[in-house]
Amino acid sequence: MILPIVAYGDPILTKVAEEIDQDYPGLKALITNMYETMYNAQGVGLAAPQIARGIRLFIVDASPFADEEEEDFELLKSFKKTFINPIIIEESGDEWEMEEGCLSIPDVREMVYRPEQVVIEYYTEDWKLVEETYSGLAARVIQHEYDHIEGVLFTDYVKPLRRRLIKGRLGSIERGDIKVEYPMKFPKRR
Repeated sequence: MILPIVAYGDPILTKVAEEIDQDYPGLKALITNMYETMYNAQGVGLAAPQIARGIRLFIVDASPFADEEEEDFELLKSFKKTFINPIIIEESGDEWEMEEGCLSIPDVREMVYRPEQVVIEYYTEDWKLVEETYSGLAARVIQHEYDHIEGVLFTDYVKPLRRRLIKGRLGSIERGDIKVEYPMKFPKRR
């Protein structure tokens, strides 16, 4: 089932999400619906707060980036994962800049600096606790989605001058004064 994606301005996007246990009601179906929703919106990641669930869960499928990243091709072509109750243990390496966007903030893309490597601990869909290290684009996708469960948006990293310049577009998103190709919920739509 395709779920509506919550738009910029909804308070759930700025709250720290809560951990869940393996008895969370309808978890398997929720994860399936999240993948369907993400693919329908042509995204590479989706966090539960983006579908109005304040829980520590996000999914990624970075395979669309595989053709663009020869260095990371092998990892990215099959980089489809579900992260339950993740904790970033360490971020390291030089920060590098890349343009980011977000399904909750359509038509806004800005340059964001992030460390090149991340160590993350999380539960799989089978409730196995794993710790893994990622670098490059895989690390960036994880960091972006992890931010969502910490109540942080990529626009929070944008320099103040750029933030003022995009303020009008962010207001349009809140009000639903935009065209999107996927279902969304707008906090200030009249």
